[in-house]
Amino acid sequence: MGAPDNERFRLDGVEVVRDGRLVLGPVTLSIAAPGPVVVAGPSGAGKSSLLRLLNRLDAPSAGSISYRGEDLSHTDPTAHRRRVAMVFQRPVVLPGSIADNLREADPRLDDAQVAAALDRVGLDPALADRDARNLSGGEAQRMCLARSLATEPEVVLFDEPTSSLDPTSALRIERLAASLDDHAITAIWVTHDLDQMRRLAAHVVVVIDGRIAQSGPAAEVLTDPCPAVAGFLDGGA
Repeated sequence: MGAPDNERFRLDGVEVVRDGRLVLGPVTLSIAAPGPVVVAGPSGAGKSSLLRLLNRLDAPSAGSISYRGEDLSHTDPTAHRRRVAMVFQRPVVLPGSIADNLREADPRLDDAQVAAALDRVGLDPALADRDARNLSGGEAQRMCLARSLATEPEVVLFDEPTSSLDPTSALRIERLAASLDDHAITAIWVTHDLDQMRRLAAHVVVVIDGRIAQSGPAAEVLTDPCPAVAGFLDGGA
């Protein structure tokens, strides 16, 4: 039996062990569209470890992960990352112009496509030839999102992308992530910020001490949390 049409990821008995210590798991979880899906929990709970598994930046020590019904261990990592893009906590700015940065994702982009990609994330297309190293933090993160979207992904993973940004820039990135669903792209966003979770989430996965404490529609989790999640919601990060 195949995966449901709206299921993106399924994790079955997944564990991550580092230096002999279990840092995540065992995790059994289904992540489905639409989004945004927010992976929330205290700092150090294992949220980023979970996200890295979804992009094949890490492999599980035990268990299996599938994407749209296909076992990730049998997929080509580069091809997978074109379907499942990732925006990191700090902007990864490559040498050269903004256009050069976008063409690292897709060398076939012409000037009109670069301009459209920048406009999509709220950057002035006239900036295309600007040295990317001269961008502000918020501008650089939006450029990174434009670069991630250049491959026309089905999912974009966000690993606390606004943690070093000012509130205005952070809200702009949140709105961009929320708008991806209008383009049939599922956003999966990691945060320990409760206000951000409440603003952004359609679905919530709460990770505490390396385990999935609760998962479900945001309204359900926030109004009827289990005891562990209630403690997190009361105490924050």
